[in-house]
Amino acid sequence: MTHQTIIDPDDPRVAAFRQVQERDLTGRHGRFIAEGKVVVRVLASPASLCGVEALLLAENRVAAMADVIAGLPGDATAYVAAQPVLDAIAGFHLHRGVLALGRKPAPLAPATLLAAAPETCVVVCAVGVGNHDNMGGLFRNAAAFGAHGVLLDSGCCDPFYRKAIRVSAGAVLRTPAATASSAEAMLDALEAAGFQALALTPGAVQPLAAVRGRGRQALILGAEGPGLPETILKRCRPVAIPMAGGFDSLNVAAASAVALYQITQASTR
Repeated sequence: MTHQTIIDPDDPRVAAFRQVQERDLTGRHGRFIAEGKVVVRVLASPASLCGVEALLLAENRVAAMADVIAGLPGDATAYVAAQPVLDAIAGFHLHRGVLALGRKPAPLAPATLLAAAPETCVVVCAVGVGNHDNMGGLFRNAAAFGAHGVLLDSGCCDPFYRKAIRVSAGAVLRTPAATASSAEAMLDALEAAGFQALALTPGAVQPLAAVRGRGRQALILGAEGPGLPETILKRCRPVAIPMAGGFDSLNVAAASAVALYQITQASTR
């Protein structure tokens, strides 16, 4: 596939890429923007759960992305623009020089995601996580430690926000995920599918290292600051990562990495 050159920032062919930051806030109705070579390569790879609709590249990025351009599906188009034109389209200086318009996967029900889980596995569950950096980190860690998927409650931010995708190193695009109507509904689905819910909380008496054995495990994580609601903690097995130096907890993304390592190692013993 060859590319099409854009010389006018107002060209209607690239309307979906216009004023990226403003449209990040208003949403794209089932679509999203992926930014950077690493993330766009994940989006275009066989591992991706998402579709590619278009690329928009700076002229000096074409050679490096030639294989991606060549592998685009027949209904996708690659557009190329000089850096000043690219910046005018995006609405800011796009130093990475690589954008893609992606299509989200079809919504997945929590019960459907959990029903497909193997008998020994872990899923990552987020309650009220509204920070996009943390959301991206959760997905990256879930993928890195082989989690079956990610469950979100309705209070979480959109993992397909551009920054969350970038922080996840593209893991958002390849990791099965589902959103429950509430944290309570999430726990209902976990219980129905035979998962043990492990709530990570600084106030727990039992250390994370006490987690042993195989089976279906769910790591429940809350937002930094408020943490998990008491109503949720009462339905879970609370565990804590012991801290030193007067700290009570880690950043939620960092804590998820520690916990996922412990849980996945415990399941192999």
